[in-house]
Amino acid sequence: MTEELRKVFHEELDAIKNATVRMAGRVSEAIVRGTDALLSGDLDAALALIENDDAIDAMSIDLEGRCYQVLSLQQPMASDLRAITGALWINGEIERSADLMSNVCKASRRIHGKTIDPIVRGLIEQMSAEAARLFRLSIDAYNEGDSGLAAALDDIDDRLDELNEDTVEAIFASHKNTTEPDLQLSVQLALVCRYYERIGDHAVNIGERVTYIVNGWMPENTGAMRAAARANEDKGEK
Repeated sequence: MTEELRKVFHEELDAIKNATVRMAGRVSEAIVRGTDALLSGDLDAALALIENDDAIDAMSIDLEGRCYQVLSLQQPMASDLRAITGALWINGEIERSADLMSNVCKASRRIHGKTIDPIVRGLIEQMSAEAARLFRLSIDAYNEGDSGLAAALDDIDDRLDELNEDTVEAIFASHKNTTEPDLQLSVQLALVCRYYERIGDHAVNIGERVTYIVNGWMPENTGAMRAAARANEDKGEK
């Protein structure tokens, strides 16, 4: 690849990263606005965010096409190849996170007019804030190529997992203790908790891809090495 082609190639890589970060920014905003729509019962805001998911889908499709175009027209070196394939994976994690917030907004429409227990409301607010923070950190790690931050995301996610357990328990307690239990409300709120928890999982997955882009290492490599070591031990015993 000539120096000029290499320059164009890296400009396109930068453009792909910038487009990925922009799409992630829209999802970060959707986490905050979607939670507000849920807790305030704002149906117009919920509908707007559901429709916004279509725009994010379009961004995701465009980004995927650009990645494939670069792969087909260039001959990337190993590190550049990791950057492109990593962007493809991260694109999918971001798009699925947007889908989850669309699901939160759909749930808000199903429980419109129902009263959410104050304790549950507070915990949902905490879950939303933690999911948004974790998602932003994962994108910061990607944008900055920070493998240290990327590796820390799995531990940071523990807090969101704990909040998920606490919130589901509070939902069950509220359902049990109310004079007129509302199964639909309880089920929808439990699903909302799951959506936030899954956003955290997607953030952790993004972190793993960042580590792969920077270092060429994935968690599966550790398991593969153990499997190879066991295979060698079995051969030695024979």
